Amino acid sequence: MVATISPNSLADLRRRGAGVTLIDVRTPAEYDEVHVEGARNIPLDRLDPRAIAAEHAGKTGDPLYFVCKSGGRSQKACEQMIAAGVNDVVSVEGGTSACEAAGMKVARSGRKVMSLERQVRICAGGMVVLGAVLGQFVNPAWHALSAFIGAGLVFAGVTDTCGMAMMLAKMPWNQVRGAATCCARAVMLTMVLGSAAGVAAAAEHTKDSLEAVQQAVADQKAVLVDVREPDEWNQGHLSGARSLPLSVLENGVKPDALAKLLPKTKIIYVHCLSGGRCLTAADILAPLGYDVRPLKPGYQALVAAGFPAVVGQ
Repeated sequence: MVATISPNSLADLRRRGAGVTLIDVRTPAEYDEVHVEGARNIPLDRLDPRAIAAEHAGKTGDPLYFVCKSGGRSQKACEQMIAAGVNDVVSVEGGTSACEAAGMKVARSGRKVMSLERQVRICAGGMVVLGAVLGQFVNPAWHALSAFIGAGLVFAGVTDTCGMAMMLAKMPWNQVRGAATCCARAVMLTMVLGSAAGVAAAAEHTKDSLEAVQQAVADQKAVLVDVREPDEWNQGHLSGARSLPLSVLENGVKPDALAKLLPKTKIIYVHCLSGGRCLTAADILAPLGYDVRPLKPGYQALVAAGFPAVVGQ
């Protein structure tokens, strides 16, 4: 059973000068919009109970307090900590808004963002409606989309684990500090509507031939992007390719930095070691408006097919 504390009680503790370690487990964008002063942001999808426990070692008697938007994610964070053997954890009831109402000071950026819960409702609801409409007017097979989303929501309710929320939490607009709400809405709409065209659905390897890929790169109509990690890149990479590790992409890249690396006027051919990670990268980049085409052949296969390679940085 997770221990909880009311915002009023937490506010009293802080007023009395008690040592309160408060961790906000919302997305960086939500945290940037408004957060309790002194709260540290560690998104739930990046929570490392053992690392936090190591940092908190020696502070006997001082529990760790977790807060989110309404209390759901903070409770899950406490459950993860308890499962890792850290029992002195407390979930703040009602979340950040309740803390502000209780008189606790908050910091605001002045920017509005869309909460993760709201994103889930929009995405799930939109895909259910989309599946129903396409099933009725295009092909009955599209009804499976609505059924799939419905089954996912039932599973989320039974297990208290939402895969869609975890996926959305990793999206770039939820990672970049101060991400614009209009940007989040636009990308969310693209993801929902893109399901009909296969954009937001799981990416598929391009059918472009390797000869066509080489010619497009040679004509400067396309760029090669390697989503392997830096140590893999240093061991050998395709000549002229650009490095964008999947781990960096998943953690969020600022739009202006991404635009400098990936021109939207060109085809983006992404590749990895064996053709798996490039599909995940494509799922992230496609909703952002890139013509991204993942390559099924991995690095070694591309070299064997005649793509020149270099070693080192």
